[in-house]
Amino acid sequence: MSRAGPHPYEPLVMKKDQMPNGRRAVLRLAAALGATATVGVLAADRLAAPQRTTRAAPPAPHAGRAGRGGAGAGPAAGPQAQAAQLRPSAYRLQPMTAYAPPSFRRAVPPVRQRPFLSMSGVGRSMVLSFDDGPDPRYTPGILRTLRMYDCRAMFFVCGEMAVENPDLLREMAEDGHVIGNHSWSHPLIPKLRPSRIRDELGSTSEVVERTLGTAPLWYRAPYGAWNRHSFEIGAELGMEPLAWTVDTLDWKEPGADTIVRRVLDGAAPGAIVLSHDAGGDRAQSVAALRRYLPELLDAGYHITVPRR
Repeated sequence: MSRAGPHPYEPLVMKKDQMPNGRRAVLRLAAALGATATVGVLAADRLAAPQRTTRAAPPAPHAGRAGRGGAGAGPAAGPQAQAAQLRPSAYRLQPMTAYAPPSFRRAVPPVRQRPFLSMSGVGRSMVLSFDDGPDPRYTPGILRTLRMYDCRAMFFVCGEMAVENPDLLREMAEDGHVIGNHSWSHPLIPKLRPSRIRDELGSTSEVVERTLGTAPLWYRAPYGAWNRHSFEIGAELGMEPLAWTVDTLDWKEPGADTIVRRVLDGAAPGAIVLSHDAGGDRAQSVAALRRYLPELLDAGYHITVPRR
């Protein structure tokens, strides 16, 4: 029987040194790709600086502390030394995370044994502070009065109020007021376990930071009741404790006249005035601020906020 072509299992017979053009092209392409891959591997091997030890020059005699990277130290061995010997263009391709400075962190304040009661070195200045808010019934009126006289104040907010009124929190910050931490639910701090104190302060700081982008730098214990754990935990959270010099006792609702008199009688350089913008009916506090603020300014006081 005749066959139209070779048997499927018979090898093709070619003339000496003969090769089809198609196979030649394939082999040429494979050779080119192989050469490119080899160059790529070599380049990657150089940039990756593998863990091969190299001989380091001996340290200079009597190098002392300089031998640990100072001016008298010999060249270092290992990956960092190899990276330093790369061409400038290749070195810029190296990941720089190992050489980047650590991210900025605000220094943790010391653990205090008592809160600040007044501000020193501020000349004829006073601080106005408001606790327990923000409250949509009373805080806006206080903000309007402060804005009218271009004054800044401190607002020590409770977390359970802040989380419900983020717009008021933003309005305070936009007007340049200082936002402080007044715990989450206004408990008596010395009655709490340390873990609960941390929850009260930490949760409030978290709400403020999530809303404004920065956490509070000051805190005030509800009822002015501090203990060692609150000072320690407050410092861990980056906050300083601030109390007050003049207590208006406005939470007792004594009347706007009495609140005004207490503020003016207690006015002094560095004094910190305590009032409230939440926690009850604070209409008297709002009305009193409209009266005593211009009187303080007329008396030559500058209403300011502490800086850190």
